[in-house]
Amino acid sequence: MLLAALLAPWLSPHDPLEQDLLSSFFPPSWQENGDPAFFLGTDNLGRDIASRLIHGTRTALIVALVAGTLAALLGTALGMLAGFYGGKTDMLISRAVDIWMSFPAVLLSIVLVAVIGAGLHAVIIAIVIIDWTRFCRVIRAETMVQKERDYVASAVTIGLTRFRILIQEVLPNLLPLLIVLLTLEMGIAIVVETILSFVGLSVASDTPTWGNLIQEGRQYIHQVPWLLGL
Repeated sequence: MLLAALLAPWLSPHDPLEQDLLSSFFPPSWQENGDPAFFLGTDNLGRDIASRLIHGTRTALIVALVAGTLAALLGTALGMLAGFYGGKTDMLISRAVDIWMSFPAVLLSIVLVAVIGAGLHAVIIAIVIIDWTRFCRVIRAETMVQKERDYVASAVTIGLTRFRILIQEVLPNLLPLLIVLLTLEMGIAIVVETILSFVGLSVASDTPTWGNLIQEGRQYIHQVPWLLGL
């Protein structure tokens, strides 16, 4: 997926935005009347499906990397504070997480994007606002475990401040878990962006995204059912 996004201009056999109405609705090249020049066929405007699919990977990857990283940073910071300091800090952050996670994630993302305004930046902001709670809850629990370890007690004994203990001692031990969470979050972010593109709340409709491709295929499912299947 990363290679497809980085090498999209070279991997794409055609310009994903180029229209040719004389070549519209070409089936995949392996089907009857298929054109070898269009491996996965063309859409209603004659645009190459393979090229649009490859370029759509870029949008998905940008959202996954940026939104996932920002959600991880926010959720990890708050989770570490709640788990390490406890008391009122933990209570306030935990209650905020509980309340926020009680809302349906996809529905809330649609509402947020509708309020902020359609666009890639709005999608990223919505995902960060919603998904920081996933990181916060798990990181909080693991931080509570780590702060009882002997290495934390040793750090306290030699006079390290709590902030330095969090950054220098606890955080490195959270990294393996954080990497796993970030990997899962990137997949979730891609799905959310696809849903928002499908309902027209992401980037412009002519921009190649996976959600736009599904939406376009849905409109012509009876005439060209293979378009949605691709």
